[in-house]
Amino acid sequence: MIVWLNGTHGVGKTTTSALVQKLVPGSRVFDAEKVGETLMDVYPGLPETDNFQHWTPWRPLVVETARRILDYTGGVLVMPMTVLVEEYWREISAGLDDHGIPVRHFVLHADQATLRGRIDGDRIMGPSEFRRQHLEPYARAFGSWLREEAEVVDTTTLTPAEVARRIVESLGPGGARPASDPWRRGHDENG
Repeated sequence: MIVWLNGTHGVGKTTTSALVQKLVPGSRVFDAEKVGETLMDVYPGLPETDNFQHWTPWRPLVVETARRILDYTGGVLVMPMTVLVEEYWREISAGLDDHGIPVRHFVLHADQATLRGRIDGDRIMGPSEFRRQHLEPYARAFGSWLREEAEVVDTTTLTPAEVARRIVESLGPGGARPASDPWRRGHDENG
């Protein structure tokens, strides 16, 4: 299973993913940004863009990498990754579905003032123009499709630990593992 944490840059996805991992036995964090970084290493051969998600190979590579990790390790992948383009989300979720991988899609949300305060007050990364530039695209996505495609967790007044607990509680008994354990399909047959 995949627990996908969506939301704009600076909302707390990375921090929350590490906390969710601690609360869900057998889980691992897979940041799909690493796939984008790999593509950036071969950039001179790719079209100019301001976002690696626009490169056509990124989306199927995310699906294939997640599938291979789950085939190898089993368990649960916690994936903190901002996806604001509906077409890209549909491509990724359909690809995961084609492999029989269930996805719980959460969007970590906060009001614009809270997000700006978090971005400007970030003691690790410092104020980030890159993060600020994604606030409006996030607001548009949230207002048009994202809140309908995900379980919204309003982080405005919650600590990261409280957000993580809410996510894990919503997954039900046993953490994120559904009763049928669809990821075990290949593992049980092979011992």
